[in-house]
Amino acid sequence: MRRASAAVAVAAALVLVGCAGPSSESVAGGGAGTAPAGGAEGGPSTPVRTGVPELQVSEVAGGFANPWDVGVLPDGSVLVPERDGRLSLLSGTTPGAVVTPVAADFSDVLAQGEGGLLGMVVHDDFAETRRFTTCQTHVEGTTPTDVRLITWELAADGASARRVTDPLVGGLPINPSGRHSGCRPTLAADGALLVGTGDTARGAIPQDLTSLGGKVLRVDLATGGPAEGNPFADADNPAQRLVYTYGHRNVQGVAVDAAGEVWTAEHGPSTDDEVNRLQAGGNYGWDPSRGGTVGGYDESVPMTDLDRFPDAVPAAWSSGRPVEAVSGAAFLAGGRWGDLDGTLVVGALRGEKLLFMTPEGASITEVGVPEALDGTYGRLRAVRLAPDGALLVSTSNGSDDKILRVDPV
Repeated sequence: MRRASAAVAVAAALVLVGCAGPSSESVAGGGAGTAPAGGAEGGPSTPVRTGVPELQVSEVAGGFANPWDVGVLPDGSVLVPERDGRLSLLSGTTPGAVVTPVAADFSDVLAQGEGGLLGMVVHDDFAETRRFTTCQTHVEGTTPTDVRLITWELAADGASARRVTDPLVGGLPINPSGRHSGCRPTLAADGALLVGTGDTARGAIPQDLTSLGGKVLRVDLATGGPAEGNPFADADNPAQRLVYTYGHRNVQGVAVDAAGEVWTAEHGPSTDDEVNRLQAGGNYGWDPSRGGTVGGYDESVPMTDLDRFPDAVPAAWSSGRPVEAVSGAAFLAGGRWGDLDGTLVVGALRGEKLLFMTPEGASITEVGVPEALDGTYGRLRAVRLAPDGALLVSTSNGSDDKILRVDPV
C-alpha cells in the first residue's frame, strides 16, 4: 500500500563545485535498481554563492518502485508511471497527497533492467482531450518487439486510462535486457514531441540515420509523423524523417529553456556523462562501432569523437571520470527562484544528487549541488517543473521511492 509521506523541510545553500563537479562511477547504463551505498566522493569546493535562495525539500508521497517520470495535470494532480508497469494519480504536489492507482492495460510492458514503463508527457490540450503519452519497452507474447510511444486518454474520474493511439511511434530498437532504452519525452516550445532514445548497446545504431536509437526525435504529437521543419524531412527513409539529432548513447533527460533551445542529459560509459545543447541535424559523436570497423560495442571510444567526426557538436558539459549517471532535467523558471531563474537542474542516479547548472550560450559555466539533495534520498531520476514553479523529483532506489517537492525558501 502506498502512503503519503510527512513533509521533510530541509534548507540548504547551493555550493559551487566547478564544471566537472565531484562524481561517482555509474553502474553500467545507470539503470533501475539499488545503487551501492555511498554518494559521490568529496572534493574541494568554493565558498557558498551569495544571493542564492535556500531550498526546502518536502516528501509529497512514497511507497513507489522506480517512478520514472511525473506529469502534472491542469488541476494540479500528478500522474506517476512506474517501471514495472503501474500508473498512479497523486491528488496534488504538496505533502499528504493521496495516491490512487490508475487502471490501465500495461500487460505488454517488458520490465527488464533499464526498460519498462518509462517517461511520459501530458498534452498541452489535456484539459479538453485528457490525453497523455507514455514510452515503454514492448513485448508481444514472450518476444521483445520494440520501444514505443503510446497515447492514452484518462477517464474523467482519473480512475482508469484507455489507449488512443498504439503506437504513436513504434519501431525504436529494443535490447531484451532493457539496456539503454532511453525514452524521455518532452514537449518543445512549439508543441512538437521531443524524444530522447538509447542506442540499446549496439555499436552501429547511433550513427545510423535509419534507426531511431541513439537519437533525439522530433515528432508531431497528433500524428506520430515528423514534426514540421525537421532536418531530414525529405529523406527517403521514414524513420530518418523523425530524427532531430543523432550520435547519442543513452539520452535520459530532455529540457527546453526559456528561449526554446533544447538541452539533453546523457549517460557516458565510464567517463563523460554529457549535457548537450541541441542543433537541428547535429551529430553528437558517439560511435562504438568505430565507423563499422569493429564488431560488438566498443565503449573505449570518446563520447564525442571529434577525430572521427570533426563536425560533431562538442558537449556543453562533461562529467569527466567517474560519471554521475545523469537522468531527468528541467529548467527553473520564475521570479520565486531569484538568481536561479534559468538554471538547468539535472538529476543523478549513481551520484545521488541534483546538479544545478548555469548555461551561458552553448556552455555550462557553473555547476552547484544543494546540500539538501546531495546523497540524502539516494538515486534521483525524474526532474520536472510544476506549473506553480516548484521542482518535482523522483527517487529511483527500487523500493519505497518518493516524489519530492523542491521550493526556494
